[in-house]
Amino acid sequence: MSAMDPTEVFRQEASELFEVLEGALLDLGQRPDDRELVDSAFRALHTIKGSGAMFGFDKVASFTHEFETAFDRVRKGEIRPTQELISVALAAKDYIRALIEDPQSTDDIIGEAILDDLKRFVSSDRLEAPAAEVAEALAPAESKQAGWHLYLEFESHILRNGSNPLDLLEDLCKLGPCFVVPITDGVPFLDEMDPEDCYLKWDVKLHAACDKDAIDDVFMFVQDEMKLTLSPLEHVEAPAPVPLFQLLDEEPMPPPVMEKTAPAAEVAAAPVVDEPEPKSEIKREAPVRREEAKREERGIATVRVQAERLDELMDRVGELVIAQARLTQLASAGSDLSIKLIAEEIERLASSLRDTTMGARMVPIGSLFGRFRRLVHDLSRDLSKPVEFVTSGEDTELDKTMIECLADPLVHLIRNAIDHGIEDTATRAAAGKTEQGRIELAAVHSGAQVLVTVKDNGGGLNTARIRAKAEEQGLIAAGAALTDHEIHQFLFHPGFSTAQTISALSGRGVGMDVVKRTIENMRGSIDLSTRPGQGTTVTLRLPLTLAIIEGLLIRVGEGRYIIPLSAVEECVELKAEDERSRGRNFLNVRGNLVPFLRLRELMTASGTPDQHQKTIIISTGETRVGLVADQIIGNHQTVIKSLSKLHSDVTIFSGATILGDGTAALILDVAQLVALAQSKVEKQHISEAA
Repeated sequence: MSAMDPTEVFRQEASELFEVLEGALLDLGQRPDDRELVDSAFRALHTIKGSGAMFGFDKVASFTHEFETAFDRVRKGEIRPTQELISVALAAKDYIRALIEDPQSTDDIIGEAILDDLKRFVSSDRLEAPAAEVAEALAPAESKQAGWHLYLEFESHILRNGSNPLDLLEDLCKLGPCFVVPITDGVPFLDEMDPEDCYLKWDVKLHAACDKDAIDDVFMFVQDEMKLTLSPLEHVEAPAPVPLFQLLDEEPMPPPVMEKTAPAAEVAAAPVVDEPEPKSEIKREAPVRREEAKREERGIATVRVQAERLDELMDRVGELVIAQARLTQLASAGSDLSIKLIAEEIERLASSLRDTTMGARMVPIGSLFGRFRRLVHDLSRDLSKPVEFVTSGEDTELDKTMIECLADPLVHLIRNAIDHGIEDTATRAAAGKTEQGRIELAAVHSGAQVLVTVKDNGGGLNTARIRAKAEEQGLIAAGAALTDHEIHQFLFHPGFSTAQTISALSGRGVGMDVVKRTIENMRGSIDLSTRPGQGTTVTLRLPLTLAIIEGLLIRVGEGRYIIPLSAVEECVELKAEDERSRGRNFLNVRGNLVPFLRLRELMTASGTPDQHQKTIIISTGETRVGLVADQIIGNHQTVIKSLSKLHSDVTIFSGATILGDGTAALILDVAQLVALAQSKVEKQHISEAA
């Protein structure tokens, strides 16, 4: 596989920086006096600008520079960020993303309009706050210093890497009056000099009341290729500005005396004075993910790997699991003890490799949750509904493929919760509720599944309106006896909507049916619960991965099938009275009636059924269904293979797998079987009522 295109690497790293920038801006709207958020946003902007220029994205660098300049009054503490200003800054972030992802389709006029709006907001008198109050709130303790005394020593090869120390010193001068003295002690004789090496060091006095992070930002891209030591300047009046590299008649600051020589990367990270280290490595390095930075702080190395390589590795592990199952079957059929021992060892190694590979594909769901903060912010503004967005369980891990598939369903659910669930301000006030609505997005592990819930504190579902709409569309007969749960399931019917009018957000009946179909394609299920006047909760039950699962292997006639083990509750023997009562569709399981399906009838199996048939009790949410099979063979490591498009109309199977003997077994779709059992129960009730 060829190496990744450098511009593609930049796009990926920029995408991560956009997440940091967007999160900082959204948090800044809630905590406008938080200096760390302002610095975080500026560090992300600074890195995007520098990387953009490095990779040839000149428009990105130019626009981001203008963005920084216009937003600089916030950083200086001269104005407080308002919601209007944050909205314009978010629009500017979106425009920078467009310049990177699709530069040909971006309109320069739009960018100019965004910058004009940004400049108008930051220069507007109505945004002004008492300067002393804001400066006191935003200025860190370090900014009380009169300035900084710096000693700079770069690695000799820095010029070969495309960095120019003079450019960095010019950037440093932009922070305030800056007086630079070159140290020439290390310059060799002319015949020994390499023109591509850097021999100079610099002694710098910066007369600016800036914080240490501002200096770190200047040298962000070369921190690993230099020694940087800082000490605070005494409070003296800065001399009149002079040319940057004018030699001064003063003693240069000597290099620091250290007990032992340390690598440049370590020295760069160790200031002379006792000052706290930056809280995040993102302050100090070129684009690095926050999670990777945290791992590096703990000494854990990370490597960026293409997703396609992980997918290919997962495919190979799946083939290995199939081959290992065949080897185990052949070894068990023979009598050679050494072959059996080797088969057991390979089974152990294959199991360990499978778990390791699946763990490498696991991604914290927080990477997905962060995307919805902007969605909630924009919808809250557009609908004039104040909404608080709360997330929990961000560390819960899912397979990366599951994360990708889950994005669109959650967008639909959150939009519905704000548009339909959360009432307008007047309605909430009349009901005695707080003015601000609340959306909770949570994830938690539950056995072999992950539960993702979207909960709102709105008005709940209007069951009467849903029923009336269902009767109007002919989905149910007028006056039919249905539970509230059954009525709520009509929300997932294609084309079903209770909205009075069609808007840009809803009203066409497209959304919830797509959500259900997507979740079921992921071998998951969706539950819905509501309390009138208090809100609605939607729960998504998802498997941990779509690649390899634990399954229960059963036999029905001559065919063998797999049931996902996570859906299996228990196995019981079919009683004689249940076998004789062909008209009944219920089992008595310890006093509870459970509907069941005879898989022989469903699969049209030939031959005589086994004398002692078994019933596998499966469940999705609170619904339990029994599946009657001829034999339960046992647990099976199931490598899932997708069915072809020719089998798209076969709904009760979600895929297939290859058994140890080389034959195929179909994987049963639990959600579809439960729905089929419920449908048969409803038909039986209707026939009995008639």
